[in-house]
Amino acid sequence: MLNRRRFLQTSLVGASGLALGGYWTSSARASRWVNDKMNMAVIGVANRAAENLGGVLHEEIAFLCDVDQNYLNRAAEAHPKSHKLTDYRKLLDRPKDFDAVVVSTPDHHHFHASYWAMEQGKHCYCEKPLTHSVWEARTLAKLAVAKGLATQMGTQIHSTRNYRDVVEIVQSGAIGAVQHVHVWVGKGWGGGDRPTKADPVPSHLDWDLWLGGAPQRPYAADRYHAANWRRWWDFGGGTLGDMACHLMDLPFWALGLEHPKHVVAQGPEVHPETCPLGLTVEYQFAKTDKHGDLKLTWYDGDRIPQKINEIPVPGMGVMFVGTQGSLFADYGQWKLYPSEKFANYQKPQQTIPDSVGHYLEWTNACRDGGATTCNFTYSGRLTETVLLGNVAYRFGKPIQWDGAAFTTGDSVADQYLKREYRKGWNITG
Repeated sequence: MLNRRRFLQTSLVGASGLALGGYWTSSARASRWVNDKMNMAVIGVANRAAENLGGVLHEEIAFLCDVDQNYLNRAAEAHPKSHKLTDYRKLLDRPKDFDAVVVSTPDHHHFHASYWAMEQGKHCYCEKPLTHSVWEARTLAKLAVAKGLATQMGTQIHSTRNYRDVVEIVQSGAIGAVQHVHVWVGKGWGGGDRPTKADPVPSHLDWDLWLGGAPQRPYAADRYHAANWRRWWDFGGGTLGDMACHLMDLPFWALGLEHPKHVVAQGPEVHPETCPLGLTVEYQFAKTDKHGDLKLTWYDGDRIPQKINEIPVPGMGVMFVGTQGSLFADYGQWKLYPSEKFANYQKPQQTIPDSVGHYLEWTNACRDGGATTCNFTYSGRLTETVLLGNVAYRFGKPIQWDGAAFTTGDSVADQYLKREYRKGWNITG
């Protein structure tokens, strides 16, 4: 039987999901872990992954998985009872020994690690972006619903009060009907050419496993592992893939966005290997009962704006432009414009409950069948939209997107929706 604290936590998370609208609610029965700890398999244990590992320490860390033995050994020092694995596929041989997975690998492993675990009925937390390709995002979202699993994408900022305040202000009508949203970040994950010289693979790294389903290529020191993989098409999605799920989350949430109808991207000449150092993407969304015809423009790297509607802006943020004013927000603050008009503005009464915590939302839902606010239905649509920007850019022409039919209507553009996997890594979905 749930104690009072657990009941209140679960009720808040469930209420949050209902208040935001359109979120999947599990029909799964309450699990066997209500009074016990779940056995977690943590796939990826260093850097960003170390933060996610720290977020689930209230559970039992049953497995630690990483292709880098140095990372794995350091994590194991803090969790000596955990089983160490280099290849997460070996978890498939031990389905009774873990209950849920936390996936914090480079992007090109997100889908495989999540899919194989979810196929066995394991709940899943996966770092952003949800997947490396548009098809993978759609496939994981469908699988999560089919299996009745608790899922959460690692957009941790979603659980802050600041983001909730922004959503409440926009939805209250304070700035009128939103017509355009500008989203930007000054990072520049891109550039460079493929190394021509192979370096010796460090003894602590399983390079073949690091490549996973991506095409074979020689190891090159400091060019891929541990962080620079984001700039390569085979492994990441550049700055758009890295940051857009965090920042575009705000307009997706506040305006109930789903699928864009039109996407056009502008940047430097497309490089076959690496992502651009600066990109602009314009998404058009058709009118719905939640918003009118809407334009969302993404800018990154060397293409970010200095001003929006004559308002100076910092190097990262979101600007909602409405018929009655504008709202700027970043991770920790918001401000309304024109400043004089909103000098005495009082934010609306709170309608979205505070989060119990991004990780606790998920582990509570694993136990109790409740909702999470960044489940794979919501975050799958968000990730699809983000990655369509890279599809349009690599295709070199504007694309029309039919979300229901899952096609651009152009067979050449559709080739960028999905990638081929190396032998041993094939998943058909």
